[in-house]
Amino acid sequence: MISSILLAAAGSVPATPVWSPTVGIIISVSSLVALLLTLVSKAPKVGPSLPGLPVTVPAFIGAMAFGHVVGVGIVLGLTNIGRL
Repeated sequence: MISSILLAAAGSVPATPVWSPTVGIIISVSSLVALLLTLVSKAPKVGPSLPGLPVTVPAFIGAMAFGHVVGVGIVLGLTNIGRL
């Protein structure tokens, strides 16, 4: 049995966006911007570096994770205001 509190809260949940190429582009661009911000940071370069990129593996993984979080926030915000 579903709790009445959950049923009351279900009406205020915003719409969930459906994946589209626009959503993919937003996530990709935000991840790229996060990676570019990593390149200009003055943080120490610790760990093995990626071949072909002047960034370390931990910095790359962290930038991609942060870019996805920012991208999801952008997608949810645009969906909430009806632009996506």
